[in-house]
Amino acid sequence: MFPTVANRPRISNSVANMRPSGIRRFFDIAATMEDVITLAIGEPSYVTPPHILQAGVASLQAGQTGYTSNSGMLELRQAVSDYIHRLYNIRYQPDNQVLITVGVSEGLYLAMKAILNPGDEVLVVEPCFVAYAAAVELAGGVAVSIPTSPENNFQVTGADLEPFITERTRVILIGYPNNPTGAVLPYANMLEIAHLAELYDLLVVSDEIYERLIYGWEHVCFATLPNMMERTILMSGMSKSFAMTGWRIGYITAPQDIMSAMRKIHQYLIMSAPTMGQVAAVQALNHGDADVEHMRQGYDRRRRLIVEGFNRLGLTCFEPRGAFYAFPNISASGLDEHEFCERLLTQERVAMIPGSAFGSCGTGFVRASYTNTEENIAEALVRIERFLNSLS
Repeated sequence: MFPTVANRPRISNSVANMRPSGIRRFFDIAATMEDVITLAIGEPSYVTPPHILQAGVASLQAGQTGYTSNSGMLELRQAVSDYIHRLYNIRYQPDNQVLITVGVSEGLYLAMKAILNPGDEVLVVEPCFVAYAAAVELAGGVAVSIPTSPENNFQVTGADLEPFITERTRVILIGYPNNPTGAVLPYANMLEIAHLAELYDLLVVSDEIYERLIYGWEHVCFATLPNMMERTILMSGMSKSFAMTGWRIGYITAPQDIMSAMRKIHQYLIMSAPTMGQVAAVQALNHGDADVEHMRQGYDRRRRLIVEGFNRLGLTCFEPRGAFYAFPNISASGLDEHEFCERLLTQERVAMIPGSAFGSCGTGFVRASYTNTEENIAEALVRIERFLNSLS
C-alpha cells in the first residue's frame, strides 16, 4: 500500500495558477442586477437573420438531430472553402484542410495543443482576447506577452516581436481586427510578421473572427501573404459577423499536416459541432452577405456615437477600425480600471470590463462593447457623465 500523502493538491497547477476571466466576472455581477446597460460582452444585439434562423429551425423539424461527421458536415466545409475563396482568392480543401469547431475558442485550444510541446513559447500580442494566454498554458506552452499601445495604434510591428524571439519560440498569435481595442493591422506590418515567421521558422495563428466588421479599412487575411498559407492556422466563425453567438459554430483552416493533428484532438473532445448550427451556417455563408453589411453599418453608427461620447467626456478613446469594441483611457477619472468599472456598475448600472483583463498593457483602460442599441449606448453615456461628475 502506498503511504498517504497529506494535503496533496486536488487541482492541477496549470489550472490553479490560471486567473479567472475578467469578462465573466463583471458579466455575472451585472446579471444579478436590474436596469443594467451592459457594454461588457461582445454579444450582438441583432438576432440571427431570419433566413439563417429558419434554416436551423427547418433542420430540427426535419429530424436532423443526430451527429454529423466529426469534422463537420461536408456541405459546410465546402461552404467555408468557397467563402474564403470568394473573400480572399485562396482555396482550402474541404476534406483535409477545414475543420468545424464549437466556436473559435475550441479551435484556439486545438491549435495550441496540436503544435506545442511543453515549454514552447508563443508570442501573444496584447491587449487580446482573454482566452489566448490560457489556451497556450493549458497546452503546456509559455505565453510571452508583446505589448502594444495607443501611440502605435495598438498595431504590432516586426520590431516589437523580434526581441522576444528565442530558440523556444514556436508561434506568433495575433488577433486582428482586435478584441478589445478595435485595432486593425496594416499590410506592411503583416509583411514584417510574415518575414519573421520565415526567418525563424515559426507558425502564425491568426484569429480573424471579426474579419467582416471593418470601418474605413480593408481587412487582410494573413494566409494570403506570400508563402504564409503553409505557415498559418486561420480561425474564424459565425458568432460575430452573422450574429450567431449561441449557435456555437467556428472553423479552422490549416495546412494538411497540422489539420490532421488538430482533428485527432477534436475527435476525443467533441463528437461534432451542433447539427442545427452547421445547417444554419451553410445558409449564412452562402446567402448572408447582405445581412453582414446591414449589421456592419449599424455597428459603425454605434461606433461613432460611443467614441465621440467618450472623447467628449474626457475619456480619451483610440478610434477603433474593426470589431465592435471601444477602449477608452479612464485615467482622467482618478480611478484605476477595476475601481472605475465596479463603481460605475454599482452607482449607475453600466457594465464595462477593466482593460487589464486583456493584458497588463490594458491598465488604465476599459473595454466597452458597442453591440447594444444606439438608444442604450446614448443612455449609458448619460450615466457615465453623471458618474464622472460625482467623482469631482
